[in-house]
Amino acid sequence: MYDYLVVGAVFAHEAALEGKKVKVIEKRNHIAGNIYTREEEGIQVHQYGAHIFHTSDKEIWDYVNQFAEFNRYTNSPVANYKGEIYNLPFNMNTFNKLWGVVTPAEVQAKIDEQRAILNGKTPENLEEQAISLVGTDIYEKLIKDYTEKQWGQTNY
Repeated sequence: MYDYLVVGAVFAHEAALEGKKVKVIEKRNHIAGNIYTREEEGIQVHQYGAHIFHTSDKEIWDYVNQFAEFNRYTNSPVANYKGEIYNLPFNMNTFNKLWGVVTPAEVQAKIDEQRAILNGKTPENLEEQAISLVGTDIYEKLIKDYTEKQWGQTNY
């Protein structure tokens, strides 16, 4: 008999330290979820793609550093849409490149103009929700293809 049934292993580790019997179950045949790595010829390979751990909470940072050594990494993602490079997450550089705007008010006006195609309709799918939040240009260039490629699903 177990004291806890856990999906995910952090709580299981802490409960075991307190003398509790814990059964951890995983959907896959290994622990660690999407951050699982395997070794190939001395190299750690990210089975499901690289994941970046970040926190501004010192207590959490100190906790995880008991188990692993972390490399300093600054994430600077970009999107390549038909040879044009855009900053992600969206920021003023992104908006300036898309529309030539330089102020947040200009960005908001452009998004408002583009989302008017929904005519105030409540969004019913990802495409409509994205357009309602960021307009058609950002949806078409920076969201649509990514979600279709990443998840193999259309957005409508």
